[in-house]
Amino acid sequence: MTRPSLRDALKRETPLVTPLAHDALSARLIEQAGFHAFAVGGSAMLAARHAYPDIGLIGLTDMVQGLRDIAAASSLPFIADADDGYGDVKSVARLVAAYEAIGVSGFLVEDQSRDHKQQRADKAALVVDEAVIEAKLKAAMQARRNPETFIIGRTDAYGPLGLDAALRRAERFLALGVDGVFIAGLRREEDYRRVGAALKGAYLSAAMFEGGDTPWLSPAELGAMGFTQVSYPASLILRVVQALRDGLSALRRHADGAERLIPMSRGAEVRQVLDEATGLAGWRAIEAGQPRGQ
Repeated sequence: MTRPSLRDALKRETPLVTPLAHDALSARLIEQAGFHAFAVGGSAMLAARHAYPDIGLIGLTDMVQGLRDIAAASSLPFIADADDGYGDVKSVARLVAAYEAIGVSGFLVEDQSRDHKQQRADKAALVVDEAVIEAKLKAAMQARRNPETFIIGRTDAYGPLGLDAALRRAERFLALGVDGVFIAGLRREEDYRRVGAALKGAYLSAAMFEGGDTPWLSPAELGAMGFTQVSYPASLILRVVQALRDGLSALRRHADGAERLIPMSRGAEVRQVLDEATGLAGWRAIEAGQPRGQ
C-alpha cells in the first residue's frame, strides 16, 4: 500500500481536516468520504477497542495493536496519539520505531502528566517539567528514520498553567525542530486567535470538540487564524455511540413487546455502503477466479 505523506495531503487541503478514526471500518469510511487524511486519538480508539477511558490505562503495545488494524484499512496518511511516549526517552525511541513500521505518518507527544491524566485537555491537572517533554521530543527526532514522519509537540499546559505558559512551551518545541505544535484545551475564540497569530507559519493543529463548552469554529475560520490542521476528536465516536444506544433501545422495546421495531427505511442503502467499505466485490471477484478489483 502506497501511503501519501502529510505534506502531500496539505497540498490538497489547507487547513487539513482530519476526522478521528476509532477502528478499521471508520478509517475506510473516512477515505471513501473524500478526506485526504485522518487522525487516531487514544480516547476514541480505546473506547471502541477496549471500552476504556483515556486516563493512562494502556501502553505502547495496546496502541500499536489498534493502529496496525487501522493503518491496514486505509491508504490515507494519518496522525496518531503517542500520549507521553509511554515511558522515558528510551520508550519514545521504541515508539518511533514501532509507529514508523506500521506506517504512521505523524504523531503527537504530550506533556500532560500520566499519573494525573485527564481525557479532556481543558481539564488537565498537571503537566511535566519542560525539560522532560523537551528531552522526549529530542529523542523522537533522533529516532526518526523516515524524514516524512511528522513529530508534533503537544502541550496541555493551558489548563493548569495558562495560555502564556502554553505558548512558551509551544515556541520552545518549535525551536527544538519539531514539525508542528498543538496547544490543547483552548476554551475561548480569542485564545485560538492569539495562538494562531503567535505561531502563524508553523504547522499548527486545532481540535474542535462537540458536546463541550469550547468554541465551535469552522475550518475556514481556523485557517484564516493561522491553523494548518483541524481535527474532530469526538464527532464520529459520539455519533456511533448515539446510534448504537438508540438502536439497542428500540430493539429492547421490540423484544419486550412494548413497541414494534420498524425496519430502517434506508437499510438497503446502508448495507451497500457497508459492503463497499469491506470490499465485498473484490473478495467475490477472487472467488470467481478474477483479479481483485475487476
